[in-house]
Formats: sequence, C-alpha cells, structure tokens
Amino acid sequence: MKRILIIEDQQSIAELERDYLEIDGFQVDIKNNGREGFNQALEHNYDLILLDLMLPDMDGFDICKKIRKEKNIPILIISAKGEDIDKIRGLGLGADDYISKPFSPSELVARVKAHLSRFEQLTGQHGAASKEVCIKDLIINQTARQVYLGGNKISLTTKEFDILNFLASNPNIVFSKETIYDRIWGNDSYGDITTIAVHIKKIRDKIEKDPQSPHYIETLWGSGYRFNV
Repeated sequence: MKRILIIEDQQSIAELERDYLEIDGFQVDIKNNGREGFNQALEHNYDLILLDLMLPDMDGFDICKKIRKEKNIPILIISAKGEDIDKIRGLGLGADDYISKPFSPSELVARVKAHLSRFEQLTGQHGAASKEVCIKDLIINQTARQVYLGGNKISLTTKEFDILNFLASNPNIVFSKETIYDRIWGNDSYGDITTIAVHIKKIRDKIEKDPQSPHYIETLWGSGYRFNV
C-alpha cells in the first residue's frame, strides 16, 4: 500500500484530500503545520508528499527544497498561490507538480497516480528484478532504495542510503572521507567533508546493535571507513 503525507494547515482541505485518496487504497497521514510535516517526511518513508505553501510556522517553499535534498520521492504542491512565478519557483525547487486551489479531488487523485507510476518506471521499482546487497541480517535493496535489518525496514535519508550502499557494495575496502564525499556528492560539490562523520554516526545509530562498538562500519583512524563482512 502506497503511503502519502499531506502537509496542509487547513484541516477541511487535508481531510478532503485524505478521504479521496483512501478510497483509492492509499494510506494517508496528515500534518497541519510545516515543522511537524517536515520532520515527519524525513523520519518516515513515504511514496509521495502533498505540500501546501502557506503554512503558519515554516515556509512551504523552504520545506520543498529541504525535503528534495534528502528524499527522492514525488512532491506535489497544492496552493492558493496561483501565479506563474509561484509555480515556476516551486517546480524549480524540486516539486514534481503544482496544483492550484480550488482543485478537483478526482483530478488530484489522477495526478497522484500518474506521478507514482512515472516514479516507479524511472526508478525501476515496477516489473524489474531487484538488486540487493545481503550481508548477514542486513539487506540493501538497491532498486527500491530500501534497507532491512533483521526483517525490519530501516528509514534512511537519501545521503545515508547512498553512503551505506557505497560502502556495503565495496566491502573490506578502506575509503577516506574525501573519497566518500567525492563519490556521494560529486567532485564539483563544495562542502565540509566532516559531514561524512555525521552521516556515518546516524547510519550506525540505525543499523548497529552497539553504535559505540560498530560491527558493520569500522573507523580506521587517520585512514577512513571500512564496511566489514
């Protein structure tokens, strides 16, 4: 069952969207303020997000931009801001579609289905053999970009998944922070490589029984990190 998150401060509109989506078999969660919706989007695995722009505590454009940096899922903006400049800005920040209020609930459902279908085709999640890395009780599904530990699904951000997948796909090889940064962010990116340590810590917190004494991702001081098998 596909999971959808609605970030919308008007409860009546959020419930209307939810009711029509649930009729079509979707599982729907609602958050009525921006910060809660943003945190919910990052902490859980959703297949699609419906995002309002005019939220009381956090700008919808900012939410779209930040979610897009961490999640590779369809984002549909639904807003009373119907000017072309708003649509251009929203799409430019990473939204996949822009629907102006008032809208037809049936059209909304149709667009949601279309975007989910397109996303599955682009990512190879539908009708293709899954590529997996299996190491003991850790399973990394490279096709669906999902991670399971002991049969339980682990929620990772986009960069966390990319780092884990890179290291696990090259087991027993030591990679420096600089190498990992170049492989994940790209050679043309300018940033602080200390972010690698932050991401590694978060990954360990999610996949290691004892993050202080990690089994999978080992630190080799002065050299980098190695994924042990």
